[in-house]
Amino acid sequence: MRLDKTIVFLLAMAVVVACQPTKEKNNMDQNSAGKFTGAKGEVRLMTLDPGHFHAALVQKFMYGQVDPEVYVFAPAGPDLEGHLARIDGFNTRADNPTQWKENVYRGDDFFEKMVAERPGNVMVVAGNNALKTEYIKDAVAAGINVLADKPMIITPEKFDLLKEAFELAEANGVLLYDIMTERYEISTILQKSLSQMPSVFGQLEVGSEDNPAVTKESVHHFFKYVSGKALIRPSWFFDVSKQGEGIVDVNTHLVDLIQWECFPEQIIDYEKDVEIVSAKRWPTKLTPSQFNRVTGLDGYPDDLLKDVQNDSVLHVFANGEINYKIKGIYAKASVIWNYEAPEGAKDTHYSIMRGTKSNLVIRQGQEQGYKPMLYVEPIAGVDAAAFGQELQKGIDKINAQYPGVAIEKSANGWIVAIPEKYKKGHEAHFTQVTEKYLEYLKDGKLPDWEVPNMLAKYYTTTQAYLKCK
Repeated sequence: MRLDKTIVFLLAMAVVVACQPTKEKNNMDQNSAGKFTGAKGEVRLMTLDPGHFHAALVQKFMYGQVDPEVYVFAPAGPDLEGHLARIDGFNTRADNPTQWKENVYRGDDFFEKMVAERPGNVMVVAGNNALKTEYIKDAVAAGINVLADKPMIITPEKFDLLKEAFELAEANGVLLYDIMTERYEISTILQKSLSQMPSVFGQLEVGSEDNPAVTKESVHHFFKYVSGKALIRPSWFFDVSKQGEGIVDVNTHLVDLIQWECFPEQIIDYEKDVEIVSAKRWPTKLTPSQFNRVTGLDGYPDDLLKDVQNDSVLHVFANGEINYKIKGIYAKASVIWNYEAPEGAKDTHYSIMRGTKSNLVIRQGQEQGYKPMLYVEPIAGVDAAAFGQELQKGIDKINAQYPGVAIEKSANGWIVAIPEKYKKGHEAHFTQVTEKYLEYLKDGKLPDWEVPNMLAKYYTTTQAYLKCK
């Protein structure tokens, strides 16, 4: 009798053990649900179809919370090999080399394979944008956290799909976040800080369409150097049906900064707070030799022939301007793509916030050595001596977080002198964004304003795209 009871007990325990997931499976399910502790190596990256060099920049440095083994799922081809070469470059550099181990799956069913196997708990996606929204939605639906390069959508038709993705992410307890590197540029950070000081800035002007309260302009170049090497871009980068037009691509950063600086930590309701006033788009024209230099290809592929005019010139609608109102304030965001920068120049950024006491201006032209510099320029009628005293008080407050920041007199006001140690550079900003995302994973949530403001941002860019078509 006792023997029978023992057998029954052992059989029951065997069933219980058989029904228990493995420790590894438990950890993956827990982490996939967004329950992270900050433990070493608990975040496991899955890189999906890395067609853009931004995917590699997420891995330019190591993170204690991220496992060194990264799982890459992509179709075979030059995009994938270029990505792996960049990671190898990080691993073999002399200064602070990384230790990434890339576990690669090559195949046309790369996304299905990733979802089925799920060796990681965070998907990083940066590449061809044609199907990016679908990949994002299906990943969060499967309980996978997503760190996505911008833009998450490139046409207004996919806005509802993005809304659904955020709803699924919330329902499944995972975090969907886009990579907004420009929030980490020090001159922009200080522009924002000073704009929040009424004694220095006053209040943000309302502005008008012809003279907005805030203007941001970004100039980029198709031929450029990344990590010291000439960047070879894939041919699809010049196909706006895959990369997206400039008005919905780089403008994502500018619209984000306008929201982030003018209305910090405030929720933007795109249905009530955003109104597109006007928008326009225009092409950058590339010759066959220029196209060859930036892609390495001897001719245009078939899917670009639709954009070739006069038998040889490729028209890429990479330029766009948005004039809009946000919470009653007039704003302008514009992006310009040129073929190549002048000698010694790089991508540039111009930004002005107009206040009732001063204008805060970031310039990055030849006079500034093509490096961003922040100017504080009091408006006409403001007592310069008294204003200078208030500005110094404001700088003293900033020094609590950024020691060494100072001001120097300029022709129209003051220049904010920023120590070099705070000028991280565009590539390093990807590390800062990733570190912030890892904090959010540990917290188990994004700030309350992030999701509605991401939706407002993509509503603004895609509605502007619709306005100028």
